[in-house]
Parts: sequence; C-alpha cells; structure tokens
Amino acid sequence: MLSRSWAGHYHRGVPWNERSPEFAEFWTERHLCVLSTVRADGTVHATPVGATLDLETGIARVICSGTSHKARTIRKAGVASVSVTQVDGRRWSTLEGRAVVSDDPERVEDAVRRYAKRYREPRENPQRVVIEITVTKVVGNAG
Repeated sequence: MLSRSWAGHYHRGVPWNERSPEFAEFWTERHLCVLSTVRADGTVHATPVGATLDLETGIARVICSGTSHKARTIRKAGVASVSVTQVDGRRWSTLEGRAVVSDDPERVEDAVRRYAKRYREPRENPQRVVIEITVTKVVGNAG
C-alpha cells in the first residue's frame, strides 16, 4: 500500500540523513533487485541480485561470485557506472553510482552479514566478492 507521504513523488539529490522513514524501510524490506552494468560494447547487462544499502554511508552492496559477468565487467573497468533498482508493486527506487569489486575478506564478510540480515544466510562460495556501489543519485517514488 502506498503511503501518502511519498506516493507519486520522485526524489533527487536529497541527503542521506534527510531521507524519509519510508525510504529506509523500503531498502530494508526483502525485495529482489536488478543490477545494471554496461558492457564494453555499450549494451546493458541487467541481472537479478540481492542488494543492501547502508543508509549512513550511502554504500550499496551486492555479493556474488568473482567469476560472474557482473563482477568481471566491473573489475575490468576498475570503477564502473551502475544502477540497482527494486520494485514492489507501484513503489520503486533506483540507486545510481560508481561500483568497485572487492575480494577483501573483511569487506566480503561485512557484505555477507548485511545480506543475511535482509534476505537469508547465503550459500558457501569460496569465490565470493562484494560489489560496493557509492551511490551518487537516487530516483523513484519510495520515500
């Protein structure tokens, strides 16, 4: 059900600490997302993912295998422009930003902990990495 406080409004450039409670709730509810990356030939690669958002820092995280297309594409670029979108009925939100891939054990462990809190404990994956997205823009109607 849509909340009157944000239904139909598209928010751009609002600082993280001024986001509505509905926005925070939307990004902690269990929703699958779509991560979009750009291939070397300029076409878009979109794939379903689980994503988490740190509302304090504006960092979104996606865990995946280091051999996945998304991780290889971002790693090859060094830093890549990406977007993460989630939809629930008429509510939606897209996070745009700059992504990097990390295989640092502490950063991966932190991302796994965040993923498990939002979704469920992920399966074991010795090749797991984390895609860290520094969010630069938010669009949508979810707070």
